[in-house]
Amino acid sequence: MTTGQDLAPPRSTHSVPVVFGAGAAIGVLGGMIGLGGAEFRLPLLIGLFGFAALSAVILNKAMSLVVVLVALPARLAAVPAAELAARWPVAVNLLAGSLLGAWVGATWVVRMRSTTLYKVLAALMVLMAAALVLTHTTTLDTLALPLWAQVACGVVAGFGIGVVAAIMGVAGGELLIPTIVLLFGEDIKTAGSLSLLVSLPTMLVAFARYSRDGSFAVLGANLRFVLVMAAGSVAGAVLGGLLLGVFPDLVLVPVLAVILLVSAVKLARHE
Repeated sequence: MTTGQDLAPPRSTHSVPVVFGAGAAIGVLGGMIGLGGAEFRLPLLIGLFGFAALSAVILNKAMSLVVVLVALPARLAAVPAAELAARWPVAVNLLAGSLLGAWVGATWVVRMRSTTLYKVLAALMVLMAAALVLTHTTTLDTLALPLWAQVACGVVAGFGIGVVAAIMGVAGGELLIPTIVLLFGEDIKTAGSLSLLVSLPTMLVAFARYSRDGSFAVLGANLRFVLVMAAGSVAGAVLGGLLLGVFPDLVLVPVLAVILLVSAVKLARHE
């Protein structure tokens, strides 16, 4: 069960430049590989800003939601809405699992002991590091499954991604994009846009579940913190996007994976 520390609404006392700068740094890291960077933001919320695990997850989810809302129009400009509309079965297939997964994942989180949640988050950071390396260092080939198996796998994968996204407070693009490529044969660019269409309602479901818990008060107590860091994340993501390709993936991806693994170790040892 959640502890008194989790249920209290702590306030960050850090200055606006520090919060904005931290968000921007995370945005740059994510932007350079085409992601939002929420998986890097979570350990920072815990380690640098001192939030308890559950509070950090809720704040991370709020900021991820803001980043996705800002990114969605830009993605729609890159991939026409008509083209995405033609692929609505892909989004619906994944949403059939991810919406339930988001509700279940958020329910698990608010019922977990803090010590358990830190260890679960650490394990998921390792998963994110593996997904990062797999997506950016290997060529993903479509699995070419029969339709019934493709649909079933889509629902199961969506459920798992919804659970992970709710527990970590992330959009889930790190897992959605390779899933869309592998199961449905979409190119990376289209998969990125489809992932946002799946992420948005999935995050809203998790957000709705968190809003029913007393721990949700941390969002109201830190609204300015959330808006400032989210603004920094968006600005950093834009800069990171401009730097896309400046650093080779063979150099950048292992460095980012190591950052995630080090963060995982620290979370696992967190008291």
